Amino acid sequence: MIQFDMRYIWLIPLLPAIGAAINGLLGIRYFSRKMAGAIACTTMTLALGVSLYAFWQLLGLPNEARAFDVVVAQWIPSIPLATRGGIGMFQAPWGFRLDPLSGMMILVVTGIGTLIHVYSTAYMHDEPRAGVARFFCYLNLFCFFMLMLVLGNNFLVMFVGWEGVGLCSYLLIGYWYEKKSAADAGKKAFITNRIGDWGFVLGVFLIYSTFGTLDFRAVQNAAAMMPVETMHFGVLSFICLFLFVGATGKSAQIPLYVWLPDAMEGPTPVSALIHAATMVTAGVYMLGRNAVLFSHAPYVMTIVAFVGVLTALMAATIGLVQYDIKRVLAYSTVSQLGYMFTAMGVGAFSAGAFHLMTHAFFKALLFLGSGSVIHAMAGEQDMRKMGGLKKHLPVTFATMMIGTLAIAGIFPLAGFFSKDEILFRAFVANKAIWVLAVITAFMTAFYMYRLMSMTFFGGYHGPAWDADPHAHAGAHDDSHGHGPWHGPHESPTPMTFPLMALAVGAIVAGFVGIPAAIGGGNSIEKFLEPSFTAQEVRLKPDTSLQADLAEHEESHVSVNVERGLMVFSLAVAIIGILLARKFYVTSPEISDRLADQWAGPHRVLSNKYYVDEAYDATVISGTFGAGRGLWTFDRRVVDGVVNGSGWFTIVSAWFSGLADRTVVDGLVNLVGRICEEGSFWFRKLQTGLVQNYAMWMLAGIFAFVSIYLFMR
Repeated sequence: MIQFDMRYIWLIPLLPAIGAAINGLLGIRYFSRKMAGAIACTTMTLALGVSLYAFWQLLGLPNEARAFDVVVAQWIPSIPLATRGGIGMFQAPWGFRLDPLSGMMILVVTGIGTLIHVYSTAYMHDEPRAGVARFFCYLNLFCFFMLMLVLGNNFLVMFVGWEGVGLCSYLLIGYWYEKKSAADAGKKAFITNRIGDWGFVLGVFLIYSTFGTLDFRAVQNAAAMMPVETMHFGVLSFICLFLFVGATGKSAQIPLYVWLPDAMEGPTPVSALIHAATMVTAGVYMLGRNAVLFSHAPYVMTIVAFVGVLTALMAATIGLVQYDIKRVLAYSTVSQLGYMFTAMGVGAFSAGAFHLMTHAFFKALLFLGSGSVIHAMAGEQDMRKMGGLKKHLPVTFATMMIGTLAIAGIFPLAGFFSKDEILFRAFVANKAIWVLAVITAFMTAFYMYRLMSMTFFGGYHGPAWDADPHAHAGAHDDSHGHGPWHGPHESPTPMTFPLMALAVGAIVAGFVGIPAAIGGGNSIEKFLEPSFTAQEVRLKPDTSLQADLAEHEESHVSVNVERGLMVFSLAVAIIGILLARKFYVTSPEISDRLADQWAGPHRVLSNKYYVDEAYDATVISGTFGAGRGLWTFDRRVVDGVVNGSGWFTIVSAWFSGLADRTVVDGLVNLVGRICEEGSFWFRKLQTGLVQNYAMWMLAGIFAFVSIYLFMR
């Protein structure tokens, strides 16, 4: 019975694909806004229902048997292809794999995706009718590709989803394509992701060359039998390094993070779905899916950890001084993704996946909450023009406060448990990484409460509406149809309901990972563990997993130390919140004074370390310069050679024509002339008189006899 049910997991990605097809083919022409939204929400709700049922069936299996593969069709048939070991038979089925990791991911994608679809029905209500259908088509299509990415049982199916979400991000970020900044942001995201995808593709090629297969399970099992590359940078290390390059592009890590903040040009639901809960976590998911490979490449793991923690720290420092409410959340996303990469780099794969799940709840909540604020302010995103909105948006304020406390790591909200697990594992693995992660945690609490303070507390700094209800009409032009503005107001129920549902998730999602140090069982770590190990681990005693366990036992810290670290990280978060409250609520003049005193660093952070400018001056200008140089070379050298060849051909043809007319035609004409003149004289000999012919015959005989006699 279970296997029969599991065979239909292909319905999970198919349902949103059907919604995208209906809205794309019919909705743009014929559907109303409500109809387009209803179809998109219905298909996502059905996908969520199938996902919940499949996940429930998965829980019913024994822990070591929680994996099920379904082959829908034979995609690429067997063809001979060279590998390092000789000629192998390459084939790629269109298959899906449901295991604990993909099971958790489909619940995140469909669950949060459904709430965001519901939210979008109100947020996008004033958009043009065809535009709404187009938006929901893109949104459904994105969910289809994301589900393909997390459910694929081999690298090629994952790659289809991987490229598909990149395409959909381009379409959704640039949804308002007539707005130049949105169009540019979409192109920036697309091109930056293609740079990372170059590394991913190389990694996939090297995987097949090494293992002769692209199936996740087969690659894991084969890699588990290989030695850990502790003394050299071998083929497994190169594979992992290439895959990591792909992950940095998709999950916005140094140096490919620059696309994510600009992606805020898209509608707020896009920011919540793509750039908080799903797409940007694809790189983290890919690293977790290949945990066996990475555990055999310790050098690359160290690179992952340091890149992750440095990304987290850098993005947090930039978030300290931003004033655009969505841009603060964008840099917060980059920072939290850095946390997840740090976890993966120190070998805490379960902790990284756990934080991926909790982050999806509170970050989607915060983004949708920011959209509610923007909706209330008719498109205004500058927090300096807000303030005092607590009384006008009570539901938005309460839910966003829950999300803020969760991301800050306040007990007992979801972010506390996942963040603390990462900090603990970082402390065990590398103290320097732990210090940087703690500093980042302090900054996270500070800038998130700064966002809340500038938006909801203090005095109102926006335009008046009583004296002139249309005073903010100018902002209406940029609010993309949120209607005439009559002052801050709470959002409609389709927008507040997802906020409340996500707030519940931000409160309770962490309870599945309560650590043993405070009486829990860390259920999610035990649940996810089979996804991060190979099937053959139990059969091979000297495996990397047991080596890692032995190493962990050697560096084991006491329960009291673990509890002390929890208290310390909680204290750091509380201090960050209290400091932000002091600077932006009780004594806001302090922040202004510090900004003036530290004008240089403040300017650097406000301009995001001038990374975009540096890229413009080097990579982008270099690319354009190289393009202009190649064009000049093509015009002057390549085209010069071609044009020179053409002129040479013309000149040689002229000489050839001249020779043909004077020499060849002259000789031909001379022969003809000779024949013509000769025929005139020979024609006179043809008199028709027999006596003349007899005379010539007699003369010929006489000449012949004379020559004969002379030659004797």
